[in-house]
Amino acid sequence: MSTTRTKLHDMVQNIWWSWNPVALDLFEELNPAVFHASGNNPVIALREAKGIVLNDPDFSKRVDAAYDAFQAYMATPLNAEYPKMAYFCMEYGLHESLSLYSGGLGILAGDHCKAASDLRLPFTAIGLFLREGYFKQSFTNDGWQEHQYPVVNPADMPVSLVKDDSGAPVIVTVQVGDRPLNLQAWEMKIGHTVMYLLDSDLESNPEYLRALTHRLYSGGSDTRIMQEIVLGIGGIRLLRTLGIEVETYHMNEGHCSFLTLELLNEALQNGLSMEEAEAAVRSKTVFTTHTPVEAGHDRFDPSLTLYMLRTVRESLGLSERDFLGLGRVDASDPYALFNMTILGFRFSRKQNGVSALNGELSRRMFKDMWQVEDAAKVPITHVTNGIHLGTWAARPAQEFLSKHLGDWQNRAADPGLWAAIDQIPDELLWKYRSSLRKRLVEFIQQRAPQQTIPMEPNFDPDVLTIGFSRRFATYKRATLLFMNEERLLEIFRKTDRPIQVVYAGKAHPQDEGGKQLIQRVFWYTQHTELRGKVVLMENYNMEIGRYLVSGADIWLNNPRRPMEASGTSGQKVAIHGGLNLSILDGWWPEGYKGNNGWAIGTDASADIKDPKIQDPEDATFLYDTLENEVIPAFYNRDNNGIPTAWVARMREAMKTLVYQFSAERQVRDYIEHIYKV
Repeated sequence: MSTTRTKLHDMVQNIWWSWNPVALDLFEELNPAVFHASGNNPVIALREAKGIVLNDPDFSKRVDAAYDAFQAYMATPLNAEYPKMAYFCMEYGLHESLSLYSGGLGILAGDHCKAASDLRLPFTAIGLFLREGYFKQSFTNDGWQEHQYPVVNPADMPVSLVKDDSGAPVIVTVQVGDRPLNLQAWEMKIGHTVMYLLDSDLESNPEYLRALTHRLYSGGSDTRIMQEIVLGIGGIRLLRTLGIEVETYHMNEGHCSFLTLELLNEALQNGLSMEEAEAAVRSKTVFTTHTPVEAGHDRFDPSLTLYMLRTVRESLGLSERDFLGLGRVDASDPYALFNMTILGFRFSRKQNGVSALNGELSRRMFKDMWQVEDAAKVPITHVTNGIHLGTWAARPAQEFLSKHLGDWQNRAADPGLWAAIDQIPDELLWKYRSSLRKRLVEFIQQRAPQQTIPMEPNFDPDVLTIGFSRRFATYKRATLLFMNEERLLEIFRKTDRPIQVVYAGKAHPQDEGGKQLIQRVFWYTQHTELRGKVVLMENYNMEIGRYLVSGADIWLNNPRRPMEASGTSGQKVAIHGGLNLSILDGWWPEGYKGNNGWAIGTDASADIKDPKIQDPEDATFLYDTLENEVIPAFYNRDNNGIPTAWVARMREAMKTLVYQFSAERQVRDYIEHIYKV
């Protein structure tokens, strides 16, 4: 038993288990009730393990096999040809039991870290230790979102406090305004990737600052700028304290841009002139922007910026005007806010958006910074986002692909591998798709009645199932499907060709518009003709997301173009044989081939239309496509009961989308086009 427990303890301390279902199954078996009650937390399940399970010889054999696989993975050396990377991001979505994320930015960052590990990239990630990360969602009787922030105990996480050689916690200090702020750090292992999470909850700090790193995107500008000082400046100081060598620093969004000021100060302290120091910083930093509208970029009041960063400015030897100019397009404008994206652009050698369309928009948005009229001359490129297939491919999907494609995980970015989908008979592909739909329906039937406001879904495992799950930001138009109620009801009334729709998602607690959208969806779940056929899942997290992207036949995505920088949820359905029905925004213009899903609308340009025109147009196109193309393709069957036209689209989606939008391809692109000098 002791050997079995020791091996489980070694594995639980590395979240390699988060993309290895065999390992996760073992932790679940230790104590299923505790595992599920804790949000699928392996650390808690191991602590509460049942002796009868640990003593089971068969269980021990399976632990041995999983441990051998883990050891083999970790034994592969890092690739010395790749640059030593430090990746900075405000949030990381790694697993539902780790509340270190708030939305798509975090999910992307988590997948990036995992793919970096798979590719054996020397990669260190820096973030914040969010003790109150992803909030718990519930609904009132009338569908209004309520939220709670459970406080995470570090003992329940696969983290260890970073200590020095004497066993004392490593402490780094940053200055926020007139106060020093002490920070400790927690280490988390993500395969080969090592992550450090900065934590201000120390007795040596003032009470009001102890909670600074607890919660994302909350409080006012003063909280936000202090968090970003912790991330950027504190992160660099931690790397120096730990002696971690870095060749390239990757800033994932403007939240991280203060790291450039710390690097600039280091260069000046080493005797470089300001011009030389700026060039030195620029030579080793890269910047990724995800924000397609100017209002979305982090910007701070000049007086707040000067107050919070006074000691930084003084150490750089800059006047107030010159210091503020680092974060302004026009350094001479005394009223311009301090823009974190501008700061990141100014001190990076490479800049990229996260889809081709996002890159195009960014070039247009920031052409004034490069002082050019032609946006094509702006050097912002793009690397389109992808997904970590090991994390998002459902267990049945992994087994199906291993049976038919062999070692698919190690060849995920190879188009030739996915071309072999053509060798799988229609009936097997359709059986695969139907089994995943049934799995989702069973999950909904089991989970929905247990919600705060119980729902009684009348879902059928043989009915066309539409999924929609994401952050309920207003631009994502969660209620577009309900825009013309009578038109939608006509579709639902066709009992010979029924549909069912499942929604899930959270709105930021301060986003009243997003919460109103959730409430409207909730109201439609109570509609006389839609009750049981439209369901809203409560407390959206990565687990619910995995079930939905694996089980939905159609993935509905209808943001207001061009507001979706990339989006990745639709990328996750392809490996499961799901099909996208999406606005041509974000990643979809690059993925859509006409025969591997459906588009809502035909205009893939970045021109912003009046919502009063665009929304009804898109809704009408959505209804027309559902009625005339999607639903007939699903229900028109051959003599063997196979929807051959539908399966043909499934086949094309799996062949063309999975490799192209994998995180492996994404990180390889970063290595070749962004990271390497």
